[in-house]
Amino acid sequence: MRVVFAGSPDIAVPSLEALVASSHTVAGVLTNPESKVGRGLKMSGTPVAQAAARLLGDGVPIFTFETLREEAREAVAACHPDILVSFAYGRIFGPKFMALFPKGGINVHPSLLPRWRGSSPVQHAILAMDEETGISIQTIAPEMDTGDLLLVQKFPLSGKEKAGTLSESCARLAAPMVVEALDAIDQGKARPRPQIGEPTYCGKISKEDGRIDWGRPSRELDARMRAFDPWPGSYTTFRGQRLSILEVEAFDEFVPSNADGHVTNSAPGTIIAVVARKGIVVTAGQGYLAVKRLQLATRKAVDSREFANGVRGLVGAVFF
Repeated sequence: MRVVFAGSPDIAVPSLEALVASSHTVAGVLTNPESKVGRGLKMSGTPVAQAAARLLGDGVPIFTFETLREEAREAVAACHPDILVSFAYGRIFGPKFMALFPKGGINVHPSLLPRWRGSSPVQHAILAMDEETGISIQTIAPEMDTGDLLLVQKFPLSGKEKAGTLSESCARLAAPMVVEALDAIDQGKARPRPQIGEPTYCGKISKEDGRIDWGRPSRELDARMRAFDPWPGSYTTFRGQRLSILEVEAFDEFVPSNADGHVTNSAPGTIIAVVARKGIVVTAGQGYLAVKRLQLATRKAVDSREFANGVRGLVGAVFF
């Protein structure tokens, strides 16, 4: 079949690679326009745009339309596509656009639908401390993430995943599933089935989500920091400076003791101890958090021991 692939971020790249290597033909690629990235804020194409140029060269058009209106529809129609494959493209496909594809479209979603419909399912599976997640290949429907399921693959979560590493796992698992779903459709063997269960929803993650609220329980703080790694990251304020918290661990078994020079009966965000092989111990709204790796603005990232050695009066100080 002739496929138009729609996607933008890194998580979608392995699926595009699998399609290019399959018996199907990638006739066109839809992705977001160039944006400013990196410290130099240079204009750069999306990871999917860069992969498409590498894999397909100049022979296949790469479309970066702001909207999917008449100009976009005409350009895509000129590719003579059979089916649309979408993975983290970020736009809703209207009925006029979907009418361009005789065999409809499929969407790759990194969750166990109907759980975590929306734009940030990987992060929300971590935030909710889900015990499992997976990949859902669904038909494209008028309402977001409500399509029938073609393929589903589950896998367990350890409770240690970060959003970046979990996205990489989802990307690898999804790639062969996309080809399998297309093969089934092409051969008339696909058996779509409706989603079953109470849906849950997730919205976009914002930069502001990265500010740490030390009043939350320690396990929730740990989950949030893993969910926001690598973006937007987690940060707090230390003595008037922005401090990025890069790695933590819930440390609820810690027992503060005045005899050891620890601070007791402290407010959330208070540094109450530095414990070897654990880190800088901070009071949470419930329990304690061990900070293992951190980075002051304009400084290099360091482990907790190096940070503690370079700061006077650390125990008793407060993160805001």
